[in-house]
Amino acid sequence: MSPETQRRYLEALSQALSFHPDRSSIIEEYKGHLQALEHEEVPLTYEALTERLGDPDEIAEMFKEEHSVTESRLHWLFVFCNVLLFVGGGLLTLAYHLFDWNVLQWLFTRLLSIPTVIIVLYFGFWTLLGYEIGKAFGPKGLALLKKTYLIGIVPNLILMVLTVFNIIPRRWFDPLITTEFIIVCIVCTGLLYPVSLLACRWGRRMSL
Repeated sequence: MSPETQRRYLEALSQALSFHPDRSSIIEEYKGHLQALEHEEVPLTYEALTERLGDPDEIAEMFKEEHSVTESRLHWLFVFCNVLLFVGGGLLTLAYHLFDWNVLQWLFTRLLSIPTVIIVLYFGFWTLLGYEIGKAFGPKGLALLKKTYLIGIVPNLILMVLTVFNIIPRRWFDPLITTEFIIVCIVCTGLLYPVSLLACRWGRRMSL
């Protein structure tokens, strides 16, 4: 197999994989396959090479399908985790007011006493979201992050509206819910996207 054949194959593969954030590592893997084929007695033509390793366009299509599945799974995983946090908190609050269980009383009281820790942990969740999306999907991760944020933020907005307009009795969260705390929550909600966006860009750099 001539160097020209190798170069032509790798260039075609690189162009076909332009969408993939791990293109360079995939190309390196196929370089290894090409080097292993150099020791064969009969030199391979470009057509024979595509029969052995696969057509670059077909390889790219395979990775594209895999990439799409992974993207969808990651997107819905984070959305599900965010909804789970709110559902879990809602069930805990409801159970606290319905059942006189010592464990629930202790757990609910402890959570209400550490609002700063809860906010920091929640920011950590969104930072991890941005970082993982940026690391996994590179430049295309920005669109996925925006879509995930817009869907994931819905429970936050619903809870804030229900609380601000007292549809959910504020006394349920005494002494946590105050005017100052509500303002802090609104500000923090507005900061979630910029923070996750910075984390996404950081993840993109780490993937290079």
